[in-house]
Amino acid sequence: MMSRDQGAMVADELDQIRQSIHDILTTPIGSRVMRREYGSLIPQLIDAPFNEITALQLKAATANAILQWEPRVMPNSISLYESEGGRHVLDLDLTMTSNNQNQSLKIPLDLGATL
Repeated sequence: MMSRDQGAMVADELDQIRQSIHDILTTPIGSRVMRREYGSLIPQLIDAPFNEITALQLKAATANAILQWEPRVMPNSISLYESEGGRHVLDLDLTMTSNNQNQSLKIPLDLGATL
């Protein structure tokens, strides 16, 4: 798999999964011509007020998208927190389906007016 940032090969499976999940979560459903159902509902929540309801919707959209589009992992838990500068980060605890090991990934999200 090619790195979308540097154009070099991504050899580490966890880095491939991180890139894949970020792509899935930031792609609006219906935006891919040949794969209309690919993506997540997260881009629809960008302008929603950030409160407990939106946080729950983000977690549900994340879990559904990962379960549907990334067969290499199984989500165990999803946390959402605010980092420096008002940016939000998804903290994912996942089980790799290939070796049944737990891994943790952090996926940055750009929400609302914090862009």
